[in-house]
Amino acid sequence: MKLDQVIALRNKKTVYRDGDRCIKVFNEDYSKADILNEALNQARIEETGLHIPRILEVTTVDGKWAIVTEFIEGKTLAQLMQENPEDTDKYMEQFVDLQLEMHKKTCPMLTKLKDKMNRKISQTQLDATTRYDLHTRLESMPKHNKVCHGDFNPSNVIIAGDGTPYILDWSHATQGNASADAARTYLLFWLSGDIEGAQKYLELFCKKSDTARQYVQKWMPIVAASQSVKGNASEREFLLSWVGVVDYQ
Repeated sequence: MKLDQVIALRNKKTVYRDGDRCIKVFNEDYSKADILNEALNQARIEETGLHIPRILEVTTVDGKWAIVTEFIEGKTLAQLMQENPEDTDKYMEQFVDLQLEMHKKTCPMLTKLKDKMNRKISQTQLDATTRYDLHTRLESMPKHNKVCHGDFNPSNVIIAGDGTPYILDWSHATQGNASADAARTYLLFWLSGDIEGAQKYLELFCKKSDTARQYVQKWMPIVAASQSVKGNASEREFLLSWVGVVDYQ
């Protein structure tokens, strides 16, 4: 196994290419349970028929855990959008269509989105009154069992040489309400500084899925709070600023 071609550096992990294999090596202090859960998520998503890199093995490299998958040759949608700004609308359509295709799938063994969000909200440093309100809001939202990515953004979609789109990084996958997944994607556009892209994305998602914009917006404080547990201080501050944005009865 050659680890001399780095293709991505991420928080507490390094991704390498070795021929037709992709090797994600985690830092020694990374949770073993989280690593094994990520591999299990990806293996379960393979069974849905979605185009994703197949898991080849879970192993250790110099005492560090690693997940080995197929390497998909191509460019991410984020790269294509940056290189071809005149085609951004076309790529955004493809991006939303791919998310809607994913939301048509079910995967009964995945963690339930509501369970994960309730757990995350409990872990925040928000005061008890705010946490209670968020738990109550979450409980009032409709229960669904659609495949939700949890980190669906243009850098997690690779377009292969033959035009086939592949979805990467299934570490946050759950089953639940598609509009919660859309709210997460909207906030990810904001976090990247692409506010125009966020608005364009949300408008397109709501139009193509026949979903009321207000319904997705109801999820945003809940999603923002649950996502604020991880990430750096500036991201946390931004996400927590959304917690009180939407007020409804």
